[in-house]
Amino acid sequence: MPVLTENDTRIWRRRTTGKSLVLWFGWLLGLAAFVVCWQRISGATTWFFVQDAPRIAGDIWTRATPPRWEYLSQLGKPIWDTLNIATLGTLIALVLAVPVAFLAARNTTPSKLIVRPIALLIIVSTRSINSLIWALLLIAIIGPGVFAGVIAIAIRSVGFCAKLIYEAIEEIEHAQVEAITATGASRWQVMAYGIVPQILPAFAGVAVFRWDINIRESTVLGLVGAGGIGLQLSASLNTLAWPQVSLILLVILFAVVISEWVSAKVRGAII
Repeated sequence: MPVLTENDTRIWRRRTTGKSLVLWFGWLLGLAAFVVCWQRISGATTWFFVQDAPRIAGDIWTRATPPRWEYLSQLGKPIWDTLNIATLGTLIALVLAVPVAFLAARNTTPSKLIVRPIALLIIVSTRSINSLIWALLLIAIIGPGVFAGVIAIAIRSVGFCAKLIYEAIEEIEHAQVEAITATGASRWQVMAYGIVPQILPAFAGVAVFRWDINIRESTVLGLVGAGGIGLQLSASLNTLAWPQVSLILLVILFAVVISEWVSAKVRGAII
């Protein structure tokens, strides 16, 4: 904004004095919060182990190389289980997320006062808990294994998928819906012919994107007993079999890279 000097010369400044003071005060509060947090973290940290970390990391690297390549034959089924956990969990989540999304969208919900808040609560509650926590709870309920991993991934993914889908529903072109409604179509026909065709690209993109995320999440569910390659990783870590650990990490990296490539190709074809 322009500011007049003693010689009546206009000088342009980005902010007023009041805004500059508020900005500096905000930076001061942020710095104070950082100092307080750092003091708490520093007090709870054993700095001897932090200083010794490079040596420990080098020792583990020496023990882990070269990977135990002959162990690769035992990782076929675990990595297949991991892919199944991610795929089945994503499919179940999509089936559950679609009706929740329609109930949460403002332009399709039967009731904005009752039904929509319940649908939004489902979305928030399933998204707020990590898949590892869901896996721990499900293992206590239904026992360890791949099924617990599938359900954990599905519950975790419902809120994510439903949120993106209901946002896509709210952003549809209403002219097409009004045209179909004017023909005397029922509510279900309006959804089938006026809304669903418009959200199909978004739905496909969400499905592929979430599947890609679930590949990553399912690789670690075995650490808590939910099956997949994480189970072999946990067993190798517990026995300090570092060459097996390095091989498992390479297999996980390869699986994630392949899933990323597949999802990128599918999203590119959709867009």
